Amino acid sequence: MSATGVPANLADMVRAQAKNRGNALAYEFEGRQTTFAEFDIKTNRVANALIALGLRKGDRIAYLGKNSDIYFELLMGAMKAGVVMAPVNWRLAGPEVAFIVEDCKAPVLFVGPEFITQVKNIKSVLPSVNHIITTEGGEPEWQDFTAWRDAASGDDPKVTIEPRDVAIQLYTSGTTGKPKGAMLSHANFLNLVQTGNPDEKPEWNKWSTDDVSLVAMPIFHIGGSGWGVMGLYHGAKGVIAREFDPTRVLDFFEQSGITKLFMVPAAMQFVVRQPRARQVDFSRLKYMLYGASPIPAALLKECIEVFKCGFVQMYGMTETTGTIVALPPEDHIEGLDRMRSAGKALPGIELAIIDANGNPLPVGEVGEIATRSGSNMVGYWNLPEATAKTLQSDGWLRTGDAGYMDKDGYLYIHDRIKDMIISGGENIYPAEVESALCDHPDVAEAAVIGIPDDKWGEAVKAIVVMKPGKSADATDIINFTRTRIAGYKTPKSVDFMEALPRNPSGKILRRNLRDPYWAGKDRQVN
Repeated sequence: MSATGVPANLADMVRAQAKNRGNALAYEFEGRQTTFAEFDIKTNRVANALIALGLRKGDRIAYLGKNSDIYFELLMGAMKAGVVMAPVNWRLAGPEVAFIVEDCKAPVLFVGPEFITQVKNIKSVLPSVNHIITTEGGEPEWQDFTAWRDAASGDDPKVTIEPRDVAIQLYTSGTTGKPKGAMLSHANFLNLVQTGNPDEKPEWNKWSTDDVSLVAMPIFHIGGSGWGVMGLYHGAKGVIAREFDPTRVLDFFEQSGITKLFMVPAAMQFVVRQPRARQVDFSRLKYMLYGASPIPAALLKECIEVFKCGFVQMYGMTETTGTIVALPPEDHIEGLDRMRSAGKALPGIELAIIDANGNPLPVGEVGEIATRSGSNMVGYWNLPEATAKTLQSDGWLRTGDAGYMDKDGYLYIHDRIKDMIISGGENIYPAEVESALCDHPDVAEAAVIGIPDDKWGEAVKAIVVMKPGKSADATDIINFTRTRIAGYKTPKSVDFMEALPRNPSGKILRRNLRDPYWAGKDRQVN
């Protein structure tokens, strides 16, 4: 702890909550309840068990599993040992999972029950992994998490943790087709909650120990792990959903009295369209925070009518440790121009709109959104060039999103500088999909674009050029990519062309392919 009594790192945060809120509930998962005092001891055991396996400060561990209380024990226990958690997106295909586990050089892989078969299939291409531990059993030849944890001492491991030490490594889709490990430090997280005067925080950004937070977004995203850590920091109870299931989410409101949650617009749509959504009592719900992709005005209106709570739109990215811009409930008024904006910068966050050379642009002019704060990531794991491209030497981070600011400081997202597609809150880079398409023996070249989609925001479309004399139909192409990349990245539709449009230097003119689908839209992201 620091001299002021404020946690200096996230491990100290766990200790402080055990001291201050010992008997209160920290987490609830499928009927299992854990108090803050129990959580402190369990995370000590995890830390000591990791140290006993020979892990040293700065080593990585990987987790392939759905949301659970065990994940948060591992996350915070690893932090107490100075070890870095790297959660793996469980929607990925086997080769993608193997890439991440090997990229972070994890000697230990923790596996949820749903992924035991997948890990058996890729085990031969994981030379770095010395230990596989199952979180809920199901494989006799691998150690079980509970037995492994409980064999270790519950005493505090007392490993020195600096605020600048990396706390978690979250993998983001890569522009080049390979995921990048964004390293977030203890200081990155603490900056979000410790910046500014606590009394001046808006109501939506204040937490009380009576709050009950729903952790329903996947933990391999900042919206899952980061949200779970935020509730813990404030001593609120976290109710963990194994995965996002619209019918179960309504049960959580009824049974657990949820007061706060974060969701992506696609998830909000699934919940609000449930037939019984209008019968559920949402009176305990104070705020619904949403983001990761823009929300259609009609859907937002429907959600406001059904949930009857305060709505907060959030803008941020993994590389900024989550939210840096927010549109508060008082700006959620139909017909208000600001409703189209992402909101204003949070305390301690600097924003700028810059041109290609990094020069600031005037109010109202579209350019790349850049941000500077104590929540900007440490960098990408083992990728100095990619880090330098994103993080400038003066601390400014280039987001890859295009937008403008109005005279009152409201930020409007206009487009993406990078060719990224966001479908159901998941980031997809065309390069990843194109690489899988071009592995097809009969495909000469391919281009991938995002087109508007009412359900998911954007859908992946492939434009394919076949080799001379070769042919395939859309189903063949889609099924082929499914073996190489995650289901959500596979094209939903395929068009065939004789040749792709290119500029004089040979670069594919993606904009020419996209424009017909976005005609009449006021922004180029959905």
